[in-house]
Amino acid sequence: MQELSALAGVLAALTVGVISPGPSFVMVARTAVSASRSNGLAAALGMGAGGVVFALAALLGLQAILLAVPSLYLVLKVAGGIYLAYLGFRIWRSAKHPLVVQGEPSGGGASLPRSLALGFVTQVSNPKTAIVYASVFAAFLPAAPSIGFDFALVTIVFAIEAGWYAIVVLALSSERPRRAYLRYKAGVDRVAGGVMMLLGLKLVLSGQRI
Repeated sequence: MQELSALAGVLAALTVGVISPGPSFVMVARTAVSASRSNGLAAALGMGAGGVVFALAALLGLQAILLAVPSLYLVLKVAGGIYLAYLGFRIWRSAKHPLVVQGEPSGGGASLPRSLALGFVTQVSNPKTAIVYASVFAAFLPAAPSIGFDFALVTIVFAIEAGWYAIVVLALSSERPRRAYLRYKAGVDRVAGGVMMLLGLKLVLSGQRI
């Protein structure tokens, strides 16, 4: 009963965190409207895989490690911020480049592994997500969780992360949102790239204040 209550608490807390807009949402949303539904879903799976990495790290005591070695957290924040800023710059720079969107049956098939990897790296590059997972797990995990509990927890994490971003993809990869994106691509990409660069810069600056 205690483990079921803990799973429910983790599920509620992480769901609220996942649906909050951030760099992961920006990346998945742009992939959904600029490439194909398949590419967007691959990115969503990458997000789920990244969430599993954080979940496993949290189960292994990530929070204790970061508290014991503050410089490690600083390195993670700066490196993650630089990556997000770089990704945003690439989106910004390509804003004026024309985009040919492939049809769903064959579109973007060769780039599915890249979309999967992009989703995964975008997820794991945000150290704040690691802190969220570590804090939530520390708050809800029972003192001596069973192996079945750990397995259920990791499965729930993957389902929350991949499931939410799959919903985002399905909502944004339909014909109308895609046509709107192609029409206003330059402006949308500049906004998306600017948001990513600001988020990355914020991470870098906050890391230097530690």
